[in-house]
Amino acid sequence: MLKLLGKAVRAHQLYLPNNPTYLRAIELLQASFAALWTHTDEVAFSIVETAFRWEGRPVLEESEKSADSLPWLFYKDGIRELRLLKDFEQEEVIRLLGIIQRVRKASPDEDDLLTMLWEQDFLNLRYRYVDLSAEAVAPVGTIATERPATVDPHIEAVEDEVQDAPRAGVVNIDDFDTTLYFLEEREIEYLRGEVAKEYASDLRGNVVAMLLDVFELQADRPVREEIATILESFILHLLSAGQFRSVAYLLREAAQAAQRARDLDPAQRERLGQLPDRLSQAESLTQLLQSLDEAAELPPQEDLNELFDQLRGTALGIVLAWLGKTQNVRLRTQLEVAAARLASSNTAELVRLIGVSARDVSIEAIRRAGALRSAAAVSPLARVLSEPDVGARLAAVLALGEIGSAGAMQVLERAVEDSDRDVRVATARALGSRVHRAALPRLEATVKGKALREADLTEKMAMFEAYGSLCGDGGVPLLDTILNGKGFLGRREDPEIRACAAMALGRIGSDRSGDVLRRAGSEKEVLVRNAVNRALRGGSS
Repeated sequence: MLKLLGKAVRAHQLYLPNNPTYLRAIELLQASFAALWTHTDEVAFSIVETAFRWEGRPVLEESEKSADSLPWLFYKDGIRELRLLKDFEQEEVIRLLGIIQRVRKASPDEDDLLTMLWEQDFLNLRYRYVDLSAEAVAPVGTIATERPATVDPHIEAVEDEVQDAPRAGVVNIDDFDTTLYFLEEREIEYLRGEVAKEYASDLRGNVVAMLLDVFELQADRPVREEIATILESFILHLLSAGQFRSVAYLLREAAQAAQRARDLDPAQRERLGQLPDRLSQAESLTQLLQSLDEAAELPPQEDLNELFDQLRGTALGIVLAWLGKTQNVRLRTQLEVAAARLASSNTAELVRLIGVSARDVSIEAIRRAGALRSAAAVSPLARVLSEPDVGARLAAVLALGEIGSAGAMQVLERAVEDSDRDVRVATARALGSRVHRAALPRLEATVKGKALREADLTEKMAMFEAYGSLCGDGGVPLLDTILNGKGFLGRREDPEIRACAAMALGRIGSDRSGDVLRRAGSEKEVLVRNAVNRALRGGSS
């Protein structure tokens, strides 16, 4: 069990919770407890520096005291005994794995292991600890040196005298307390503030500002050419250092300097203006995204946003393609935010990307268009609905539902009869949530049709609930016939269809629909009766 615990600790550190390797490690660890609980309801381990001991015998030993050693991890923070109770493996073992990972990554200013265990308030994990600050022992890893019991008084006096004597070259602040030029408290605070401000200032930004000032003031062509060359190489230096905010500042100020400078050669103005274009090209931007994907530390979201705000629209397709490639969850989240900002300022490029052949780029563009509720995207989304790719059609339906304009809803009506079940369900839900009454004839034909009787329950529910959201009292007779009516030889509709009709009546929520539902309140079919009761509780009647 302890060996599997060590493997689970590594898996928790290396893999995401949905990774098969992680899930397998947790499953094996939890299963290993079953053999223990057949003999006892609790297991107690005493902890020494390099081992877990059970009843005095080592059951997990580590060769050295290192950051990867489980015994040392607990021992160094004062834990001297762990007691595991039955059912610990069900939920609390996952929380313990999370604590171990946090402790290994914690800085000196963060909580120690003992504090984290206390915060979790475990029910099936108990522990004994010692107060390290109160222990009358030398710190671990040091050799205690004691003062001899008897010391020559003469030697002791000499030592005190040496300690009290001032050392050459050392300034004692007490010597200046009463001098004429000693600073007042407010003056000291002012100096501290100015020093902190100086250290916090962005020297790179100051360098960029000075270079661009020279570029504007010096009309000499060789000087401006040299500065343009310096700026181009400086961008690469800043990118390699992860200074994205400084790069954004450089690009923004360079564009303004190109407009303000007098007697500027058109070629030089174009050279400065092309700095964002060069960074937006596929080769440069791909290298930047690759370095971010491999980086141990990611830049702040604000810095990344500022950089992407300076890029051209052509960068949008590259960023959307990279969203599907990166395995870094944090980077993907940051890129999604930056891509949304880039898409909002380059709508025409976003609309164009909807129709590209690269499937991952097209689907990401569809999603962005829906999130931005871009009316300009309705026409290309309509073309996507006729494509054979089911995933693209489903994404287009969801995007049209988010856009929600009259044109988008009109296009969306056609998808009620799509060949794919998921697309039809998503369409019905979108039409119902947007209360697009123009789609009522199509939905009514679907509700009456034979094809829906052969569909699964999810699709039946989606279609009937959408119909109930749109039809009003005008649809009550049809739904009454389905719910309460009898056909040839007294046969009724399928119970699932009748239950769906009841839910649709609940969506109408009028007195008339309530009367129909109450007539079915004594229904013997359990599925139908439950649907009727639920509809009555949810309806206004």
